[in-house]
Amino acid sequence: MEYNFTYDDLAFFIYTSGTTGHPKGAMLSHGNMLCDAKYIDDALKWQPSKKFLLFLPVFHSYTLMTSVLYPMYLGCSIIMFASVMELKTKKFRQTLIFKRPKVMVGVPQIYQALIKAQMPKWFIKLFYPIELHISGGAPISADTLDAFEKKFGVPIVEGYGLSEAAPVVAVNTVEYHRADSVGKPLPGIQVKIVDEEENEVPIGEVGELIVKGGNVMKGYYHMPKATDDAIRNGWLFTGDFAKLDEDGFIYIVDRKKDLIISKGMNVYPREVEDVIKQLDGIEAVAVIGAPIEGRDEMILAYVMKSENSNITVSGIKTHLKEHLASFKTPKHIFIVDELPLTATGKVLKRELKAKVLNGEFKID
Repeated sequence: MEYNFTYDDLAFFIYTSGTTGHPKGAMLSHGNMLCDAKYIDDALKWQPSKKFLLFLPVFHSYTLMTSVLYPMYLGCSIIMFASVMELKTKKFRQTLIFKRPKVMVGVPQIYQALIKAQMPKWFIKLFYPIELHISGGAPISADTLDAFEKKFGVPIVEGYGLSEAAPVVAVNTVEYHRADSVGKPLPGIQVKIVDEEENEVPIGEVGELIVKGGNVMKGYYHMPKATDDAIRNGWLFTGDFAKLDEDGFIYIVDRKKDLIISKGMNVYPREVEDVIKQLDGIEAVAVIGAPIEGRDEMILAYVMKSENSNITVSGIKTHLKEHLASFKTPKHIFIVDELPLTATGKVLKRELKAKVLNGEFKID
C-alpha cells in the first residue's frame, strides 16, 4: 500500500493540557513538525552521534518533539525507559555508565530529584555523561538551576513552547543562556510582545507574547471560533504575558488568564509563587484569585511541601513580607497534601480554582 503525504497534511492532534480551560485539539501538520525540528536543530546544532534519554510521557507535545521527533530528525539513538520512576533505580546508573547518553530532556521535578539523589562526586566526575540538559513543561526556579550546575558541573537550559506551536518556540543554549529567561526565539520563528490593542510594546514592558512561523498549528479541531481567537493575521496569540530584553531573550511573566486583580492592581501569580519557592521544602505551589467584590479578587496560596519538610504558614508569611509588596501578598496561605497536576508538573489552576469555589479546598 502506498501513502502520499504532503507537507500540509495533518500529522497529529495534540490536546492542550486544559490548565485554564477545556482541552482543545491542536491540529499539527507534517510541515509544522518538520519546521519545529529544523528550527531546534538550527538553534542547538546537535550532533547525530549523540544519544537521547526518553522517559517522560510521549502523549505530551514537549516529549514528542524533543525526545522522539527531534532525535529522529537528527538520526540519533533514543534510550527508552518505561517510566520516569526508573530514574530512581539501578538501571538508570547502569545506563549512564554503559550506554553513555548525552542529552536529557526533563521537567523541573526531575532535576530537583537528581539534585537530591545520592550520587557521589567521584561518580559524577567519572561516569556522568550527559552534556545537554533541557527543562520545559513548567517554570524552573533559579535555585534549582544553580544547585544542579553546582552538583553536576553543567547547566540546565530552559526553553518555552506550547502545543499550538509544535511545541518549541524558544530555548537557551549552553553557550548563551540567562537566568529567568526561556531563551531566544528559535531561528525561523518571529515573536512580538503586544498590548490589548495588538500594538507592539517597548523593550522591557510586559504584554502578550505572539508567535509566527512554520511551526504554528493549522487550528483547533472542530473549533473555528477558538481558532480565530488564537490565530490572527498569521500570528499565534499564546495567552502568556512576557517581556523581551535588548538582546531578544524572552522572559515569561505569567498566563494571561491567571492574572489576579487585587485592590485594583495587577498581580502576576508566578511572581508570588517564585518568591515562595525560594524557601526550602516546597514541592509545588499555586497562587490563585478568588472573586470577592466587583472585579477585585482575594489572593490565595496553596503550598504542597516536600517530604520531611518543616515549612510553616507563619514562616512563609514572614518570607513574603520581606520580599513582596503588601498588595501582592496572599490573604490566606494553606499547606495541602496534594495539588492537581498535569503529567509535566504544572498545577491545573482551573481545576484548583473550581475546587476552591466548590468548597473542596479551604478558602478562609
